[in-house]
Amino acid sequence: MSDSGANGGGGGKPGDDDELDPNRELDGGRPVRNPDDELHTLYDEVSNNAGYGDDQGDGVHRDTSTADRSERGAADGDDDDDDDDSDIFGEDDDPSEFELADAYDDQLAVRDGRDPGRDDDSDEDDLPDDFVEAGDQVYRELLDRLGEAAPQPRLSATRQAVELLGDPHRAYPIIHITGTNGKTSTSRIVESILRAYGLRTGLFTSPHLERLNERIVVDGKPISNEALAANWADIQPYLGLVDAQLIDSGEPRLTFFEALTVLAFASFADAPIDVAVIEVGMGGEWDSTNVADGQVAVFTPISLDHTARLGNTVAEIARTKSGIIKPAAQVVTSRQQPEALVELRRAAELTESTFTVEDEGFQVLSTSVAVGGQVVSIKGIAGTYTDIFLPLYGDHQAQNAAVAVAAVESFLGGGANAIVEDVLVEAFATVTSPGRLQLIGTEPTVLVDAAHNPGGALALAAAVKEYFSFDKVVAVVSILADKDAEGIIRALEPVVSEFVITQSSSDRATNADELASVVVGIAGADRVVVELDPREAAALARDSAAESERGAVLVTGSITLVGEIITLAADEGWKP
Repeated sequence: MSDSGANGGGGGKPGDDDELDPNRELDGGRPVRNPDDELHTLYDEVSNNAGYGDDQGDGVHRDTSTADRSERGAADGDDDDDDDDSDIFGEDDDPSEFELADAYDDQLAVRDGRDPGRDDDSDEDDLPDDFVEAGDQVYRELLDRLGEAAPQPRLSATRQAVELLGDPHRAYPIIHITGTNGKTSTSRIVESILRAYGLRTGLFTSPHLERLNERIVVDGKPISNEALAANWADIQPYLGLVDAQLIDSGEPRLTFFEALTVLAFASFADAPIDVAVIEVGMGGEWDSTNVADGQVAVFTPISLDHTARLGNTVAEIARTKSGIIKPAAQVVTSRQQPEALVELRRAAELTESTFTVEDEGFQVLSTSVAVGGQVVSIKGIAGTYTDIFLPLYGDHQAQNAAVAVAAVESFLGGGANAIVEDVLVEAFATVTSPGRLQLIGTEPTVLVDAAHNPGGALALAAAVKEYFSFDKVVAVVSILADKDAEGIIRALEPVVSEFVITQSSSDRATNADELASVVVGIAGADRVVVELDPREAAALARDSAAESERGAVLVTGSITLVGEIITLAADEGWKP
């Protein structure tokens, strides 16, 4: 992923700086909307009702020099991408069927680490980033704290830190998203729709695949190393004060994720942004992101995961996750198991929140396989959107898109206003979900997917079967020790020809030999090979897949493993 500047350009709502001609067109061909059009009227209503004014800095600690640095972030290039679309759609396909070739080129550019819409001959990417080491230092200092595998079930520590900073998380409205599977992809789709509307967005997700910067995204780009380091320097004294008080009271100091959450909130206030899309780290009720009050609370499918911390039943886990529902919020949820739905409804009633559930308030009407993804039709809360291209694979991604549509409809107009269709077309076409059935290599095809629980693995297996025609799939697998390895392997086994079992660099990775014994018990010894080194495992899998005409490699089971192989593929040039 690119580490280029993410904080360039002005902040505030669109139109703060000058009156825009609504007939003037962007590079993508969509008219720039006048600041007093329907969307911004709706946005103003949301902001004003939640207590957000045009001056997002009121009461928020902000170092002026940091704001100045952010305004000097790298700007997007203006050159159009003139690549031939035949490589994407094929000579026999009709691009007009999608009318999205250019947008899909942009999506591919993001996956390739290029800025969308910029000429490949541009040498802007060749310019050195003088702040890489500073960005790396932020990550090292965060790693010195208690890790993400051991979250503290508390909000007081994070709340104390943000209060000292002037409550930066109250400088913008928030869409808060939790669930067991699909929450990162849903967050990305929500952010893409809001940004297509012209709003300046903040996106906080976890974990990252290659660099920490990926977790804090401003206006569609990972935060620059410069801004990351500057904002970290600004909040360090305040984190130190909280750490000292926690230690004095016998508690652990701020954890990795608590400190990172504070950094994200402060970075968004500094940018500034119009709206934040915040993904929960773990659970909901006591997750550090829950110091914020989401105007919209979103739930993706809930199933068993992190049972040691969240509970041993789906009902217990749903009860913990329902803690993100705040008074008078708007709740949007995917289809859920009955016991989970009961908990979410109860929380909505107790907080006097509205409640909209998939199949009752919105739904996926249809999906069809298309080159590079799928074409979906969605009935939202306020509108119906037909035959829109989504460059993501799998029925589960269509469901995520439907949840995202309902969430944005709820945010912008309380579910009373449909999304402008050309905005939705643009948003879907340019959305990416790195590490989710992401193509990172050709000859042979290499796909990576971060599925790390049985639910995610089932969705992955279904997508591989429906969206691809491989005659051989070689899976490179590593799984963390606290995960349901047997459930994951059973889900994958029907679509995998061979398993190459390896061990990622994570301290929590299951010993490769132990994992292999589980896989042998399910798939048989003749389908299992062990290679401890992930790089060698990937090479072995690619060689095996290449022996077949339509062979492919699938890397999955661990987010850490996926990140390592993405980096390896880029270093070795697996995809031209």
